[in-house]
Amino acid sequence: MVASYLPNDIWETIFNLNINDNDDDNRRYLNSLSLVSKQFLSITNRFIFSLTVYDGSTSFLGLLKRFTNLNSLALATSFYFNTEVDKILIKISCFPLKLTSLSLPHYCTIPADGLRSFSQNITTLTSLTCYQIRYLNTSDLFLIAECFPLLQELDFSYPSDSGYKNYSSYEDGVKAISLALIKLRKVNLSGFPINNQSLFHLFNNCKYLEEVIMFDCDEITNEGIASALRERPGLRSLSFSATSSNPEYREMFATSHLIDSLVSLKSLTCLALHNLNISDELLNSIAREGLPLMSLDLQSCTDYSFNGIFYLLSKCQHIQHLGLESAYFLEDQHVVQLSSLLRDLVSINLTCCQLTKSALFTLANNCPSLSEINMEMTGENVVGNSDSLGKLCVYPQLKALYLGKTSWLSDESIIMFASIFPNLELLDLNLCNDISEGICEVLRKCYKLRHLNLAYCPRVKLHGLNFVVPKLEVLDLSNTKVDDETLYVISKNCPGLLQLLLEHCNDVTEKGVKHLAENCTQLRKIKIGNSSHVKDALFFTDIRKVLC
Repeated sequence: MVASYLPNDIWETIFNLNINDNDDDNRRYLNSLSLVSKQFLSITNRFIFSLTVYDGSTSFLGLLKRFTNLNSLALATSFYFNTEVDKILIKISCFPLKLTSLSLPHYCTIPADGLRSFSQNITTLTSLTCYQIRYLNTSDLFLIAECFPLLQELDFSYPSDSGYKNYSSYEDGVKAISLALIKLRKVNLSGFPINNQSLFHLFNNCKYLEEVIMFDCDEITNEGIASALRERPGLRSLSFSATSSNPEYREMFATSHLIDSLVSLKSLTCLALHNLNISDELLNSIAREGLPLMSLDLQSCTDYSFNGIFYLLSKCQHIQHLGLESAYFLEDQHVVQLSSLLRDLVSINLTCCQLTKSALFTLANNCPSLSEINMEMTGENVVGNSDSLGKLCVYPQLKALYLGKTSWLSDESIIMFASIFPNLELLDLNLCNDISEGICEVLRKCYKLRHLNLAYCPRVKLHGLNFVVPKLEVLDLSNTKVDDETLYVISKNCPGLLQLLLEHCNDVTEKGVKHLAENCTQLRKIKIGNSSHVKDALFFTDIRKVLC
């Protein structure tokens, strides 16, 4: 019996003892408590700090009265919603909220009237996301600079339909941003129309700038980024790529001038370089300067070798996140050597490397903190059967494993992986053609699994799922041959399912989808689309559209 005589503040203290840093754990914990009584529901409302709105109507506004401690609000993409963003923001501004983070819908234009009203009534905003904004212009930048002077984080990445061929026309707007947002710490300008002059204004004027993300910025030259880096020696994180086919852009991080500027960043802990020609000299220079790197991502970079990356890792032995996607020179024996230097490693991305499952076991065995491995599209299975690998241990630390598009995976392989990685919470096996009934045994062994991706697995079968999978929340079966019988099995044995993706599943009918929606009471989203037996509009029967 619930001790309802206890005051709310005592219960709030008790509930808070079980709150941790995992948002998913907290959501499940609070959801279960909220079902106990009206008193508990009222108390748990105070622990809701973020809200993502998927519905284009104003029905979610009632939640703002319940969740009085909200500090983060995201307005997700909705075609018919974008034209009403101004009105929505004006209504939100009437609530006594202390929001610190706001994300605008993708593909909308800047809602000038709504943002003005919002900024006048909610003055606590420190983070603004304007991802894929349409028809972005200089006046929008001046508006942001005027309305939100306390911003510490700003995302203007990948504006669409802006017609911004004249990059110099944005210089005044970027300069206004850099002068007004004196507390700016993090900025994402990926795909944004920024040139050398604008970049210099940003780095020169924003004295507290620590993190800069500039993927796909083709107007930034070698000289431009080198001079900008010299203006901000306290920079902690830099992400950069260029998609231009012009060799000048791909070679910029191989020049001595830019290398000297980069290694002058003595506080640099995170470096991400994508689609660039780098060199061993760059890696050696970082190693010699002893930069305190904790995250290094060299996705699709070329012209460096194993010797270069080995020397860097031998000097920077506190790397927690390492990305070597498309490092074609890597072989299993190289992974053995590298893993001995990676005792603090938490995640690694080896997509498109010529590796086998031997490398996977080496990493798990030698990196005690490793919780995430991405080895999609890796080499052929030249190792043979599991007996050739010797005695296998159990590695409870691994939580996420990405093995999609791997031709050698079989039922036998994934069952073996499930045995040695029993605490997996995410497993991605998309486009693995030989996986069939073995996935049921994986679900039995990995009882903590929350996210399972089986998209484009043509032979996968779940009919043998005759036991409860209590924690599975996201299941992707798109482009598979699942049928109504499969949906019945899922509805019976996956009580915690939140999202189910069934795109291009032609053996699924409306009857099966309705049965699933009616029986999976936690289900929030079913994505169908292009099924010959299900109307595209039929996504749910009684599924909530507003997620929190």
